[in-house]
Amino acid sequence: MTTVLTPDTTRQTVPPEERYAAELAFLAAYDTGPRPPAWRLTPRAVVTFVMGSDGRALSLPEGAEAPGGVPRRMVVEGKFVGDRALVERCVVTLAGERGLLLVGEPGTAKSMLSELLSAAVCGTSGLVVQGTAGTTEDQLKYGWNYALLLAQGPSRQALVPSPVLTAMTRGAVARVEEVTRCLPEVQDALVSLLSERRVAIPELAGLEDGSAAHAAPGFALIATANLRDRGVSEMSAALKRRFNFETVGPIGDLDEETALVRRQSRAAVERAGAPFQVDDAVLEALVTAFRDLREGRSAEGWEVERPSTVMSTAEAVSVAGALGVAAAYFPGDRDVLSLLPGHLLGVVRKDDPADATRLLGYWDGPVRRRAEQGSATWRTLWDLRAVLEG
Repeated sequence: MTTVLTPDTTRQTVPPEERYAAELAFLAAYDTGPRPPAWRLTPRAVVTFVMGSDGRALSLPEGAEAPGGVPRRMVVEGKFVGDRALVERCVVTLAGERGLLLVGEPGTAKSMLSELLSAAVCGTSGLVVQGTAGTTEDQLKYGWNYALLLAQGPSRQALVPSPVLTAMTRGAVARVEEVTRCLPEVQDALVSLLSERRVAIPELAGLEDGSAAHAAPGFALIATANLRDRGVSEMSAALKRRFNFETVGPIGDLDEETALVRRQSRAAVERAGAPFQVDDAVLEALVTAFRDLREGRSAEGWEVERPSTVMSTAEAVSVAGALGVAAAYFPGDRDVLSLLPGHLLGVVRKDDPADATRLLGYWDGPVRRRAEQGSATWRTLWDLRAVLEG
């Protein structure tokens, strides 16, 4: 039995700790084994939360009390499409209170995985710092309420902790997105934080409660970095040693990627208040094109010139969502499949206008060959080649 959650119509996105609150409560009662300090779930239950129960209904043990409103049997939904061993290594890293760095191409669900892990471990995914060229050291450590600072002088009450400092004092998980986009001197603030497990606050020197904030048991940090951004601000060797690196790759199976694109694009269109009306044949053609261009080789083994743009699953979801919105709000105006070439063109020429020529080469190669082999879907796409020349 699965729990049906009432959609939240007041927000575009709902954090995983709220969206999957019933699953988290169920798993906390389902697996009562040993847990690392301050963890809400056992490490095994964290993996189950992220990867799902493989369609099996789990049952609470005899004598275990079901949390309010939570059934005694539940199928846990799979949320991350990837290698289970990868997720297990991530959980072991966090249980060992090591820093975890998720690296990979853009759009491979690194941020989503970090959110799911944080929600399962400590109950919140909201203790996050978004790394940019403008991120300051204060955003990783602390700042001040200047009104209180002027009125009272330096005090704990005037201190404004960063999300990282809040996680340290609570024994929770902090997240730093796009860590390599931070300037090197800002990144270096994490070195002492991860090695010494405390943040010095020299302004509070001499106070009875001390001038340092110490990490409570359970504190861990998850950072993400895109492989294509590694040259923005290369991490120092000292900082790299504080992290266990895990690479999150693209989805390997066509059917799994198509199912994910269908599921997420359907949810996006339905949030917009419209029914999802994109045929499976269109979705499969979309995902196949993305995979061919991403890998530089078609499923049949034909060579494909790769565009400089990352043809990620996240981009495929965006295109599928756009097709779904067009089908819902402009019904009957045109075949949804006829919109696909224009959307693909918009994706591939984001970084380099010359990528439009590479997409034409893809049309003259695999698209044409599949059309010649008798596929009606690819025949339609081949007949739309002129759209790419506009």
